[in-house]
Amino acid sequence: NLKSGRVGTISVFLKKCRFFRASIAACSVCGPQNLRLLASQSVQAKDVPPTGGMPLTFASPAETFFDKVDVKQVDVPSYSGNFGILPHHVPALAVIKPGVVTVFTNEGDAQRFFVSSGTITINEDSSVQVLAEAAVPVDRLDAQACREGLAKAQQAVTAAATDEARAEAQIEVEVPEALVKAVD
Repeated sequence: NLKSGRVGTISVFLKKCRFFRASIAACSVCGPQNLRLLASQSVQAKDVPPTGGMPLTFASPAETFFDKVDVKQVDVPSYSGNFGILPHHVPALAVIKPGVVTVFTNEGDAQRFFVSSGTITINEDSSVQVLAEAAVPVDRLDAQACREGLAKAQQAVTAAATDEARAEAQIEVEVPEALVKAVD
């Protein structure tokens, strides 16, 4: 029974779907007699901010870019794929891969940040935390320095004498490649 109001119906629907899938799986272990008990339980969604906003906290050890600022959308590169986050997104936790995090403010601006790595947490109340190992606004990057860094990292791969050294050097190429992609 989905209720209208301040709670996002899609979010509640997805939570109920997950709950019932888990319930069905539990019944296959516990027996069908528990299905009625599990199905009778309801999933309560937490209240979302009345503005329908999405409070974003985005920081690195060197700088805080957003501190609980309501934003429209956040686009994030993760190892499970790039994804966009809107208010009422299903809760999630992901590892950020090197790339560009784009924040769309409520004023309509798009702010782009290069992130070397980090984590993103999306909470039930629509709040989002981006914790980056290193982050810098893309407009502060020096395109030529990024290209030179990539060339140096690629040379290290070519010069590696052993498979182990080559594998380690290849790992070091990931961030410079993402930097060059960010500035191009």
